[in-house]
Amino acid sequence: MPRPPTLSDAEVAQRLQALPGWTVAGGRLHRDVQFRDFSEAFGFMARVALLAEKMDHHPDWSNVYNRVTFELMTHDAGGLTTLDFDLAGKISALIR
Repeated sequence: MPRPPTLSDAEVAQRLQALPGWTVAGGRLHRDVQFRDFSEAFGFMARVALLAEKMDHHPDWSNVYNRVTFELMTHDAGGLTTLDFDLAGKISALIR
């Protein structure tokens, strides 16, 4: 499946305004999310995994106890695309 083209810096800045809590660091969308405990963090990761698999767009992420860190970038495109912002929006919706 062909990936969408990378977004310009202006497009990234515009889309970022709609994603509170997300930043751009090192050319990737970044967010840290903290939960009450490991079980809550792990359950959240399982829900995100199902979304990501459905989108065929998988995050670079890590988990330390109650914290999950996301780094999103479309590797095949070599930068940020609409897929990254779509996944970030779905992740944010799960947090609420």
